[in-house]
Amino acid sequence: MREICHSVETIFQLLLDELKKSTRASEQNCRDVAGRLAAEVNRICTESQRIQDSGDVEAAALSLAQHRLQQCLHYYNLGSSGRVELHSTLSAIVYRYITPPQVQSSYQGRIELIKDFLQGFYLEALNGFRRETQLPATYSPRTRLELAEYMAFTERFGKRRIPLPRNRSQQLIILRAQTFSQQQPKETSVDMEQAADGGATDSDRTWNDASVHSVREAMARQGMASNTSNGEESDSLRQNVTDELIAYLKERNQQDCADYFVLRLQDLPTNEIEAILGVTPRQRDYLQQRFKYHLLRFAMSHRWELVHEWLEADLERNLGLLPAQWQTFGEQIGPEGQRLLKLKQQGLSDSEISQNLGITAAQVQKRWFKLLELAWELRNRSDSGEGASSDE
Repeated sequence: MREICHSVETIFQLLLDELKKSTRASEQNCRDVAGRLAAEVNRICTESQRIQDSGDVEAAALSLAQHRLQQCLHYYNLGSSGRVELHSTLSAIVYRYITPPQVQSSYQGRIELIKDFLQGFYLEALNGFRRETQLPATYSPRTRLELAEYMAFTERFGKRRIPLPRNRSQQLIILRAQTFSQQQPKETSVDMEQAADGGATDSDRTWNDASVHSVREAMARQGMASNTSNGEESDSLRQNVTDELIAYLKERNQQDCADYFVLRLQDLPTNEIEAILGVTPRQRDYLQQRFKYHLLRFAMSHRWELVHEWLEADLERNLGLLPAQWQTFGEQIGPEGQRLLKLKQQGLSDSEISQNLGITAAQVQKRWFKLLELAWELRNRSDSGEGASSDE
């Protein structure tokens, strides 16, 4: 690779002179920003095969430096309205990809979703800026020039082309927006059995996070202190759930989901998980959604008794529902659901229940899954606003 190290100082001086001439920032502030821009230009020109093959690396470096400088000065000159400009630019890119969960949602509803999405994206861009400029994790832009530098980086960061299979590519912010949109709760119910028959695909991302919130949070907790008998019992149940979930994933050839789960239990940051697994952010997004799907199947179908016992939400405790919630639950499941619930409370097996109700065992499991899903929704609704149960 042909480096431009001998001209880095020239580019730095050019950037410094322009920043001093075009801004009211202090000299040290101009030096810091010019140094970061010059280092980025050097890195890009050194790593880019296209630039290396161009035959004139120094000209490419000069052109790139001028482009970076103009972007930075553009946001600097906008002043306080720079944030509005950046927000407008990125909103226009992602607008068609941020889909509200309800078809009838208003224009304003989509705008609010875009605001929520961009708040997270701005933080991701800041972390990317710190990483690529080798700044400490505590760094935040303070001066007008630093804010302009960060906003210019954020725009470029969002517009980066990410390579995809079959020689395709897509802008990073669009990939992030698609993932964000697909994670929004759906108003309509999803036939889990039908989805399972189709295998784990991108549609796995439609599951409502609220349904698995309790399990995911509980598995990430350290649990109660083990110096009491109750604590030891809780730790034992938690370990059983963990061991059985890992075995469940491996049985279904989901070793990558099992590895992801183990890393999540260690409370590692996302970028470390990606580095350990050797996956891109987009691949990790897909893996995370596939894991959520299997976790939901495990928690509410395969080993629902164990999981609910561990969460103190088993049948003996009315599925963890408060008295008013239990009454609402009974009203919503209807006569057929109440018959199924009664037979489950009597401890009958699925085959015995199927004979009793005149349906197949698979239908019993499917109906029971929907009842458990409703109970979890009622319990999570309480956790988010109506006063959480002490169980969770």
